Amino acid sequence: MPGVSVLVIPTLGPFHILHPRYNGVTVVELIKLHQPQKIFLASYSPEELAAQRWRDQNEVSFFHVLPWAERAGLEIEALDEQAHLKAEADRFREALRQYPKGQQLLHQVQGLEESLQALLSTPRTPEDFAQEAVLQVLKAYHQGYAQVFGEGPATGFRRQRMEQVAQRLRGAPGRGVVLVDALEYPWLLENLPAERYQLPGAHTPTELERQRSVLDRAWQLSESDDWAVLLEQLQEVESPEALYCAAQIYLAAKQPEDAFALLEQLVHSEFQHPAYLPGYTLARYGQLADLLGRRDQALRAYRAVLGLSWVPEEARAIALAGQKTPFSLEQA
Repeated sequence: MPGVSVLVIPTLGPFHILHPRYNGVTVVELIKLHQPQKIFLASYSPEELAAQRWRDQNEVSFFHVLPWAERAGLEIEALDEQAHLKAEADRFREALRQYPKGQQLLHQVQGLEESLQALLSTPRTPEDFAQEAVLQVLKAYHQGYAQVFGEGPATGFRRQRMEQVAQRLRGAPGRGVVLVDALEYPWLLENLPAERYQLPGAHTPTELERQRSVLDRAWQLSESDDWAVLLEQLQEVESPEALYCAAQIYLAAKQPEDAFALLEQLVHSEFQHPAYLPGYTLARYGQLADLLGRRDQALRAYRAVLGLSWVPEEARAIALAGQKTPFSLEQA
């Protein structure tokens, strides 16, 4: 039977940061183990890939997978030819919010959203997503929406789009990996012959995954964390991103001088990866310069943020605000 033998990996968007054993680097490690000839993106169109639209969607795993694939010389092919239909879901819900009857309908699916949130925010392993219990929660989410709204704009036409993606995969030669949004994952499996795909199995985390989990924990810094232990772990990671996260801890501890010293070291090094790091680094560097009374230096940093070809929206907002008003510790 012709066609592609694929490993199907569900991606969790921004939720990967909550899963120490299924983080963005885990996805890279799973791909490496499969040794594919090509990586397919089931939930993105060629136009979205070319425009790197995934960055604004905070598709966490792609920040690691796509640079690695480029270095490895692996081709990336986006398969969703109907990705424009996804935007209809946002427009549909926004329209419903304008009217009392629509608000009532949205209230009917609130429980589905809460179940989905619980599933995606509870730490899991890759093999968990091959379990029927997890698939049932994802299917129940879609079935509930279909009962209230029908299959269409409210669901982003997910089933329709994944039928088309599966058809394309059946005709593709070679050994591949398919990355698919977790919400579209059940529909893709439903449309692929069982003998044509496999799912991630038991996986032992690598050192790179462990380091990623430390960084992810630091990005979620809270009062309940042991900041001293986290700083020690970040020192072991020894990456530009670890320096940034350590500076964040010092700022949270009201030690801006120590935080600034770390970012001073960082901005005079190579800190282009992950792609979100330059924007966040320069924005925070500007704020710390403001705290230390170095307004000219702060303004140069804010301008540098706005001069980047792409920057996370949060970092852009920091730079725009910083240009107008010097940052103060009360805002931290």
